[in-house]
Amino acid sequence: MKTLSRDAIKYIAMFTMLLNHIAHVFLTRGTLAYELLEDIGYFTAPVMCFFLVEGYLHTRSKFKYGCRLFFFAILSQWPYLLAFHFGNLNMFFTLFCSFLILVVLERVDSYLLQNILFVLLILATVIGDWAVIAPLLTLLLAKNWEDKGRMWASYVGSALLFAALNVMDYLVRQPAGLSVLTVCRALFSGIGILAAGAAVLVLYNGQRAKRGQTFSKWFFYFFYPGHLFILYLIKISLHNI
Repeated sequence: MKTLSRDAIKYIAMFTMLLNHIAHVFLTRGTLAYELLEDIGYFTAPVMCFFLVEGYLHTRSKFKYGCRLFFFAILSQWPYLLAFHFGNLNMFFTLFCSFLILVVLERVDSYLLQNILFVLLILATVIGDWAVIAPLLTLLLAKNWEDKGRMWASYVGSALLFAALNVMDYLVRQPAGLSVLTVCRALFSGIGILAAGAAVLVLYNGQRAKRGQTFSKWFFYFFYPGHLFILYLIKISLHNI
């Protein structure tokens, strides 16, 4: 069953993220195509949380790792705003906060101080993409890294929380009440998180691709701001036709 390398799973995650972003940039919210592509894209962030923890545990320099995340958080913000016109911060910002959670978990001995910092860092992501869910999942995965059952529970719990937050969002936007279809749609949104859990906990073979490791490493960093900027250019080109 363990047939996918780390790079293969990451390439799949980049593709599903692209589908999600195509929906946000070009399609109308509420249409079947939009909802389908958006939900497929929910596979990506939970995969990145897993590999963030793995990378933190195995990197030669945690300082350089954190600096890369911070640099790409800054680099990606302008393309992110151009593509989506959102007022929040991009996914690299959330991953950087999640990285800091791992630093706290490793280096802060005080249980009370640890939990205060965890709460502050999780709350900091409220203004970022994948707010709360991604840093919380990262923390749970790190704490349960040697226990696959608990890691599975972390993905299931994150999927349920994500679905519940989507139900709340629909309630805000539809004060008249929720339809059965809307509730089903919210519940289905958690499927991507469960699929991510299956990919990294069942299909992942623990290895990198045998070829192109350096290329893949930097591709995964540059793809995020790069594809956002390209989507923006396509969008304004279509508007000018």
